Amino acid sequence: MSMELVLISGMSGSGKSVALHALEDAGYYCVDNLPPELLQSFVELKRSQRIDKVGIAMDARSAQGLPKLPEQLERLRSLSVEPRLIFLDAGTSTLVRRFSETRRRHPLSPGSPTHERQALELDIEKERTLLGVLRDQSFIIDTSDLKSAQLQSYIKQAIEAPEGQMTLMFQSFGFKHRMPTDSDYVFDVRMLPNPHYESELKPLTGLDEPVANYLRNMPEVQQMQQDIQQFLERWLPLLAKDHRSYVTVGIGCTGGQHRSVYLVEALANHFEKKWPTVRRHRSLDYRGKFLQVSEQFLTAPVGS
Repeated sequence: MSMELVLISGMSGSGKSVALHALEDAGYYCVDNLPPELLQSFVELKRSQRIDKVGIAMDARSAQGLPKLPEQLERLRSLSVEPRLIFLDAGTSTLVRRFSETRRRHPLSPGSPTHERQALELDIEKERTLLGVLRDQSFIIDTSDLKSAQLQSYIKQAIEAPEGQMTLMFQSFGFKHRMPTDSDYVFDVRMLPNPHYESELKPLTGLDEPVANYLRNMPEVQQMQQDIQQFLERWLPLLAKDHRSYVTVGIGCTGGQHRSVYLVEALANHFEKKWPTVRRHRSLDYRGKFLQVSEQFLTAPVGS
């Protein structure tokens, strides 16, 4: 019996509970904080119960067992179970703020929930080192600027991507909001002509045809698109040969509204003929223009 196994890991406070809720909504049997030593036996148990969609969260609370996780994953692969590894990350300042707001104790901290910022930052860096090997094998989602609705949407995008074939994730963002840390490649397009300074185009986005038509006819934009395409076409086959499951390409402009959005759409249209592709517009998502969800749900913060 085949099984879809999603393993969620990441930094404490990065949103793993929200991610598990997204998997539950998608019909996965989910368990939080499973010790790595029990991974194989747990998967075999669920197989025997004919459960074919399983989501598991692991983090620094299982610190002693994490070094054994790569061996456990190889055993699963020998049983024809190929787990999808998703790692949730966030900037240190964001994690510190989240712990301060919730007054939770970091799992690597022996102190109280209100221990000083410097000690908390040291705990976070220890956790980064502890989880580094797992992060390198995973599809990374930077949750620093995400709301719960966005993160749930991103998790569902990740699990809907075809298995066994490398998936391209094109994401636009605005440098004025913050550069995401989950991109494998980042292209800065702030030097291109900016529709923001055209009064009739300013309120629109790169998803709107007037903006797309404006940028499509700019030689600099055409050249940038061709340069990015040529770079990716040269290296994507080698990345796929290296057994990469996901490659995330970030395109950044000033506000993440016009130029980067247009180029993400244009690049995705070009590459989807050969590779599974996913489009993501971080700044538009953050403003609520791309996700059609209620205002209350959109503004719920990403939790632990």
